[in-house]
Amino acid sequence: MFSEVIRFVKAQFPNQDFIPLHEPKFAGNEKKYLDDCIDSTFVSSVGAYVDLFEEKMCEWTGAKHCIAIVNGTNALHLSLILAGVRKDDEVLTQALTFVATANAISYCNATPHFVDVDKETLGLSPLLLKEYLSEIAEVRDNSCYNKRTGKKIAACVPMHTFGLPIAIDELVSVCNEYNIPVVEDAAESLGSYYKENHTGTFGLLGTFSFNGNKTITCGGGGAIVTNDDDLAKKAKHLSTQAKVPHQWEYVHDEIGYNYRMPNINAALACAQLEQLSVFIQDKRELANQYHLFLTSHKIGFIKEQKNAVSNYWLNTVVLKDKSERDEFLEKTNCNGVMTRPIWILMNKLSMFKDCPKSDLTNSEWLEERVVNIPSSIKKR
Repeated sequence: MFSEVIRFVKAQFPNQDFIPLHEPKFAGNEKKYLDDCIDSTFVSSVGAYVDLFEEKMCEWTGAKHCIAIVNGTNALHLSLILAGVRKDDEVLTQALTFVATANAISYCNATPHFVDVDKETLGLSPLLLKEYLSEIAEVRDNSCYNKRTGKKIAACVPMHTFGLPIAIDELVSVCNEYNIPVVEDAAESLGSYYKENHTGTFGLLGTFSFNGNKTITCGGGGAIVTNDDDLAKKAKHLSTQAKVPHQWEYVHDEIGYNYRMPNINAALACAQLEQLSVFIQDKRELANQYHLFLTSHKIGFIKEQKNAVSNYWLNTVVLKDKSERDEFLEKTNCNGVMTRPIWILMNKLSMFKDCPKSDLTNSEWLEERVVNIPSSIKKR
């Protein structure tokens, strides 16, 4: 059966000896804009392309404000600070996530607090979160506290895993009951929508990544989106070392960060954004082909749920058990088709093993079965 899968994948990406998981596609104005940026000499954190990128991101997402950041992890770190996360606070998030999510929480000297996901979306479960908070949380002085640890629960960070939107409106509603700000980790979901609204725009802030393996890339790169005027102004200020604007003086009014996206990266990002519609159409067509083939061979495939439109950044299969998963990984990778398992759960990593957590039955089940398969844009 797996031999048939390998042949099918290779047929989607012909004339390639090795099929990567997700390679970047540069088919537009990338070189033109890079040359223009270099000729302008504005290659650092000030320049026309940074401003244009932020404008185009607002158009794409429907957010009122966008702040261009050097990478997705820094975008999440800064957003948590803006949301009010401080030392010794707890931040709810999923154990089934990329390590950057938990790392960003740790950069705030806060503690990740892991909650289970839904099998259908691979993302934080609104229902399970609601049940869990009813057990461990209490609201005092307009803030939420963990009754077991006594610590403030300062934020919640759901992730739209592999570009699959969760029922984010339901999750935000649960968090609002407990006065917990939501910071969306939309790193993987540019071009994904829930109930016709773009991911990243439901919470107080949303963050995106433009790493080399994302749907669009500028080498690194990230972004914060928000509809809050004051938070947007603060984000731009903090991301530029908290420098007070002045023609020549260097005055900084608080601890800031060198997190602003360079203009040369923004030039590349602008060219990529111009092609995003075509990229997503291509990726959704590939996902549909995978779905039809894999389900006909009785292999599980994760599809977008009701009211959701996914960018299908990484296509995702679910095998019967860990043994079948390992066999699938070995046969595909040994035959020139790159596949990878989902991440090890964060609570199993040494630096997060003592963090608080809910029952993680779904996360543990998925950890043993989920594999990503090649998902590059096919059209040349």
